[in-house]
Amino acid sequence: MSVRLLAFTCGWLSGPRALFLDGATGGVRVPVPVFVVEHPRGRVLFDSGLHRELQDDPKTRLGAAAAVFTPHFAAGEDVAARLAAADVEVGAIDYLVNSHLHFDHAGGNAAARNATVVVQRREWEAAHSAEGVAANGYNAGDFDTGQPRREVDGEHDLFDDGRVICLPTFGHTPGHQSLLVRLDGGDVVLAADACYFKQTLDDLHLPMIVHDAAAMLASLHRLRALAAVGARIVYGHDPEAWATMPQAPHALT
Repeated sequence: MSVRLLAFTCGWLSGPRALFLDGATGGVRVPVPVFVVEHPRGRVLFDSGLHRELQDDPKTRLGAAAAVFTPHFAAGEDVAARLAAADVEVGAIDYLVNSHLHFDHAGGNAAARNATVVVQRREWEAAHSAEGVAANGYNAGDFDTGQPRREVDGEHDLFDDGRVICLPTFGHTPGHQSLLVRLDGGDVVLAADACYFKQTLDDLHLPMIVHDAAAMLASLHRLRALAAVGARIVYGHDPEAWATMPQAPHALT
């Protein structure tokens, strides 16, 4: 049976372009994407977007990050509402794969109450250490929401059939992962913050702030190698690429 991939926009963020491309000037408004993979043996949510409290009190919820990012996040744009509009029940999600545990990728975790969270072990450990929190700005209130958890080490085949594979793409954070989805029409890699923009991959242009620059460059080379053999790379926050993205209820093919 086929695998189906749906993309959703769960709000937008504005901030300095240099945060995404070191040395760039001006500002940029970027999408906050989440994805649903419908596999014959279960539904997978890749990332969960922003926490609903950002709709009412972003400064309190974001803390220090509020000085850098301005959220554009209205009622009906949270992950549960977006999925419901596409006839996907967030309570019926089997697996929630977090690329990493930053506020715009794990803020909606609580909505997927019945899912098993799949996260790289090193990411979970970093997000629960004082050093990791200080360096990477994690907020446990976003992601530590009580679901069962599967901590994985490196590459992980979610259904053991080669169709949905967690790919370690460390660097942006200690345990960042991307998701490879094998559709009938070809491979798609949901890069998340391993690769913000097309320009990031084309020019190997890193962001201003990165946990491990050498690891992130290695991850970009891995994404380049996948693209070279035909995989479609879905960039983490590229507004121009997102403007051409088929969004739910239309599926990526």
